[in-house]
Amino acid sequence: MTENKCSKKCGYVAIAGRPNVGKSTLLNHILGSKLSITSRKPQTTRHNLLGIKTTKDAQIIFVDTPGMHFNQKKALNRYMNHEAESALKDVDLIILVLDRDIWTETDARVAKEAFKIKIPVIIAINKFDKISADQDMAPHIRDLAACYPEAKIIPISALFGHQLDLLESEIKNNIPFREYYFPNNQVTDKSERFLVAELIREKIVRQLGAELPYETTVEIEKFKYEKNICHINALILVEREGQKKITIGDKGERLKMIGKESRLDMEKLLESRVMLTLWVKVKRGWSDDKNALKSLGYKSEF
Repeated sequence: MTENKCSKKCGYVAIAGRPNVGKSTLLNHILGSKLSITSRKPQTTRHNLLGIKTTKDAQIIFVDTPGMHFNQKKALNRYMNHEAESALKDVDLIILVLDRDIWTETDARVAKEAFKIKIPVIIAINKFDKISADQDMAPHIRDLAACYPEAKIIPISALFGHQLDLLESEIKNNIPFREYYFPNNQVTDKSERFLVAELIREKIVRQLGAELPYETTVEIEKFKYEKNICHINALILVEREGQKKITIGDKGERLKMIGKESRLDMEKLLESRVMLTLWVKVKRGWSDDKNALKSLGYKSEF
């Protein structure tokens, strides 16, 4: 069947924006399930992650990208920027997510990257649930419309789902007619092994907050089903001994809490009982070492 005779729509849609504007929350709400990890700490997302939503007439393949930032020079930061920038070049549509009436230099640079590609862009002004009654958003929206007249502007709340039906409708208007790329029941391109590692990292970020910088990652050493139980051994890598002590906590209590919260989410994801074992290890300088990053699954050239 040729593309112009196909009755279904299918397209790739990048969700772009600076760190911590709600890109992953938006993806999770649209999909109706937890796929991308979230926290209040910027730069939680490190990899491009496909989230696939299939209906009877459309398949939307969302690409949740790392938040773009331009003032950090470590190899890990370069990797995340490369992931985000490469995603924008291979999609049919970009959703540029902004945070209310906040406009930063980073927002401007991300917008520049998005609009220079010459594909449709939807500006989603997120966190409208946090707008106070005396805030007038009209001037900000008018300014955006003047700067980016080709873009559709939609105020949303990713957390509560406000106007996401309108956003999805506009997405469908901007993707082409073509056959679906993925089976109807597939929701992501990532393996269960990848997703459980991300769940652990989410709990670390949420538990430790400002106590631990970004130099932490998770490596799955064992992932095996035995007698209807999924046995998972995971290694948490940090860069310094002090970070290891913080992650473990007094008498191991913090690591136990990270493990408990991770396991509960894993059992929902895998629909199976989980036996989770965690270790913490110091691997000095991994976040600024290209070879170490590649060995840990950060595969892009950057």
